[in-house]
Amino acid sequence: MSFAKKIEIIGVPSDLGANMRGANMGPAALRIADLKEKVEIQGYEVIDSGDLHVPVRDSLDPKIQDEKFLQPLVKICDELATRTYQSVKENRFPLVIGGDHSIAIGSISGVANHFRDHDQSIGVIWVDAHADINTPDSSPSGNIHGMPLATLLGNGHPELTRIGGEGAKINPKNVALIGIRTIDDHEKMQLKESGIHYYTMRDIDEKGMFHIMQEAIKHVSEGTSGIHVSFDIDGIDPRYAPGVSTPVSGGITFREAHLILEMAYESGKMSSLDFVELNPYTDVGAQSANLTVDLILSALGKSIV
Repeated sequence: MSFAKKIEIIGVPSDLGANMRGANMGPAALRIADLKEKVEIQGYEVIDSGDLHVPVRDSLDPKIQDEKFLQPLVKICDELATRTYQSVKENRFPLVIGGDHSIAIGSISGVANHFRDHDQSIGVIWVDAHADINTPDSSPSGNIHGMPLATLLGNGHPELTRIGGEGAKINPKNVALIGIRTIDDHEKMQLKESGIHYYTMRDIDEKGMFHIMQEAIKHVSEGTSGIHVSFDIDGIDPRYAPGVSTPVSGGITFREAHLILEMAYESGKMSSLDFVELNPYTDVGAQSANLTVDLILSALGKSIV
């Protein structure tokens, strides 16, 4: 698949999947950091399609809040799946900006659905401090932003697993999870049994990010026609990206983050991208927002020379 020269920005200002407020301000922070203008400088045509409607959590019925906002998140992810499906269908590159990581259920489901229409499949590179592979039965908190990868593998709330079509949207053998360093005990077992390829921070320390990415791209490309990159900003060490909802020390460095995205672009197979969990409320100045924009530019081909 050739890299689409028309980029479509889709904002999803939702923090409903998390118990920490603030990620709903992420799309606005990236626009204020001149995301559209900087992508255009790289020679792309950019369409900013605005934000999906997300209800204010305090306006919702207490019962909905007690259910961890399942129903509004189903609606948001359904709409996002429709939007990313249409974007790829029209030969655009959907750049989804969030928002907490629960929105990846929608972004990836839509893209996967489009490829499935052509008897094809996608691989996924998932960058995160957390495995996001909890289910409603295993999650200590019940927060849906800890469940999106499990949901996309077909395990989770039935109303979420059916988004974009029934069943799993991605094959575990075509998933690479990079940067994990804090995992629930029950989640460790699920991770080992899942069949996905995962790389802890110790793996990165031992092998180096270049070799990790070589392996990851090989795994996610095997038998697939496109690659979706889902990048959680908390995968980066909070020294570089303090503006997240769930910071975990000992993470990916500034340069390692850029290398991930440079190599993903150079694979020639990246079909879609989402950046999530930017929380301007916890940021230092606009440090994390500016870094995120720079990382997006690397994902779209910006190079040092």
